Amino acid sequence: MTVRPTVAVLDYGSGNVHSAVKALELAGADVELTRDRARVQAADGLFVPGVGAFGAVMSQLQSVRGGEMIDRRLAGGRPVMGICVGMQVFFEGGVERGATTGGLGEWPGVVDELKAEVLPHMGWNLVDAPEGSVLFEGVRDERFYFVHSFAAQAWTLDVIRPFPEPHVTWADHGGRFVAAVENGPLWATQFHPEKSGQPGIRLLSNWLRTL
Repeated sequence: MTVRPTVAVLDYGSGNVHSAVKALELAGADVELTRDRARVQAADGLFVPGVGAFGAVMSQLQSVRGGEMIDRRLAGGRPVMGICVGMQVFFEGGVERGATTGGLGEWPGVVDELKAEVLPHMGWNLVDAPEGSVLFEGVRDERFYFVHSFAAQAWTLDVIRPFPEPHVTWADHGGRFVAAVENGPLWATQFHPEKSGQPGIRLLSNWLRTL
């Protein structure tokens, strides 16, 4: 009998948690929505959803000490995956309406407004995944669903050997932006896999296979 991996969806007040829980279950996980520190640490994977403004999400995360829980898992090499603003907060900061909010600082760089005539970037878009990506195995040519006006538009992480280079996936809307990252135990997507139909479910199942 195949053992289903356990995934804790971090319950800190984000608005899209139930669709994320359902998608992860369809992808093959046993899922629990929780903010309990012991359960977050015990799960095979931690999933960090995120909708809304960067500053609001950081405030909500801090209110449940989410940053500490994420940092502890990553320090132990334990898998974490974030989506949408749940990806953006892994950068050093976010700039909205001229104000900068500090992020979790796992990756260098800031999240800023896209340089596009039409915002938000809403709807289906292709992505440019690198060779060797595990996350996009079998879905490299598929479209994924985006809803956002802000993104990281540069990738500047310096990797020290023997650590492997991260796999960075890009998309375009008024210019290139980071659409996904696979960096050791920390993976994330700017798009919403839970709203991306079967390609999104396949992508989540690719993550689950690594747990």
